[in-house]
Amino acid sequence: MSENINKLRWRCRRGTLELDLMLLRYLENRYLAAEPTEQQEFLLLLELEDTELMRYLMGEQLPEFESLTKLVLAIRALPV
Repeated sequence: MSENINKLRWRCRRGTLELDLMLLRYLENRYLAAEPTEQQEFLLLLELEDTELMRYLMGEQLPEFESLTKLVLAIRALPV
């Protein structure tokens, strides 16, 4: 499991501090306790381009799919 988390931690590094912090905060505080479907959605989120991901996580736009919208809102709501 820790090997997978290390790989995910690496995938959360996006090149902008804001994205890095938000994604890593989710990974470290919520991912392991999340339902398998939410974990899969997080993996899908990591496949997005940085510009699209930035729009979602910075509150400029919401994803088209409701399940991803719920995850984006959950990530945004995590305490700093």
